[in-house]
Amino acid sequence: MNPDLITARTRIADLGDPRIIVIGGGFGGIELVRGLKNLKAQVVLFDKYNHHTFQPLLYQVATSGLETSSIVFPFRKRFSDQTEFYFRLGEVNQIKPEENYIETSIGGIKYDYLVIATGAATNFYGNAELEKNAMAMKNITDAIKLRNRIIRNMEFALLTDDNEVMNSLMDYVIVGGGPTGVELAGALSELKHNVFPKDYKELDLKHMDIHLVEAGPRLLNGMSEAASEKALKYLNQMGVKVHLNLAVKSYDGYSVEFNNGEKLISRSLIWAAGVKGNPIQGLSEQSIAKGNRLKVDEYNRVKGYDNIFAIGDVAVMEGGVKFPHGHPMMAQPAIQQGRLLAKNLKKLIAKKQMKPFKYKDLGSMATVGRNRAVVDLNNFRTQGFFAWYIWMFVHLISIMGFRNKVFTFFSWVWSYFSYDRSNRLIIGRPKEEI
Repeated sequence: MNPDLITARTRIADLGDPRIIVIGGGFGGIELVRGLKNLKAQVVLFDKYNHHTFQPLLYQVATSGLETSSIVFPFRKRFSDQTEFYFRLGEVNQIKPEENYIETSIGGIKYDYLVIATGAATNFYGNAELEKNAMAMKNITDAIKLRNRIIRNMEFALLTDDNEVMNSLMDYVIVGGGPTGVELAGALSELKHNVFPKDYKELDLKHMDIHLVEAGPRLLNGMSEAASEKALKYLNQMGVKVHLNLAVKSYDGYSVEFNNGEKLISRSLIWAAGVKGNPIQGLSEQSIAKGNRLKVDEYNRVKGYDNIFAIGDVAVMEGGVKFPHGHPMMAQPAIQQGRLLAKNLKKLIAKKQMKPFKYKDLGSMATVGRNRAVVDLNNFRTQGFFAWYIWMFVHLISIMGFRNKVFTFFSWVWSYFSYDRSNRLIIGRPKEEI
């Protein structure tokens, strides 16, 4: 294809209205664009995917609980009723703030206001070996790869007479005791007990071990002690081997070595131990904080710039009373910041005073498996079946698109009554050795 043609397609006619460019279609970016619906301005969304992903349920795609299409929703369909909305499929490579200009993989474009909502990237804390060999789970592609690995490992385990090789294929090490790690461990345990015995009658599932490794003294560090203890109890009941106060030192794709010298053999190490901000090149080093996040003021304006903003995981708003080191890297701060920034951009364009951001902490929750969840709300805490019901309800109403809600609901109902997972598919067939 002619490169000039590609560049031409990034051009959007200048009609004299302010141009707001939003980089990233995660929770914050989606809320921001939605809030700008009636503003007389060009709103341009850049993303390297053409859809929004409901990340809290990625682990269910990875463990065959949900279809891929249940947790993704196309940007163009979501904003089809916004007349001055433009979507461009491409990666933003550099910001040139002195020119109010961004360079992208499909060409360059000028802006009046820029919003960085690029979210977070997996943090391997500088360990190149782990980054090369461990599996992350940040997007739908990662979830599909993990699902492929889980099912393919079981198929390969049938083909070997070597017990060590078989165990390495059937054992899983999950690093990180936050919600993602806990939920993934629980889902793998349910596969082991409810699904794989029917699919793989030739295998002795007693050989399948699920290890959850947490460097700290307890699971779910951001939640209450009661939630942490209950999650640990549930996982122990489900046969998950939980290792606290233990960190991974190295992983070569086969052998996991811990900081206490112990080793485990596994072909699958899933990294859920940390995230870092995902900023874009071009901003001053003074605007970058610890964790690779962008320093923002109370209006989510990147420090040092008048017309560049950042929201969600990539932004850190320091100095608050309850969150002096910035808000947690979760969906709710991103959603609330996106909503307020939409209002503030309207005020800014109208030359009115903007409103400072105040985070309303709605609480945290995590599910461990069937009838098992923990919920910490502001003035209410619960565990067990009722917490599991709350978790399902909150996630169901949060998924974008009526069709997705319906598909997810019926998938959950089917799985609950049948003890089955319908989507046990391997997509693609890369060359792989036992």
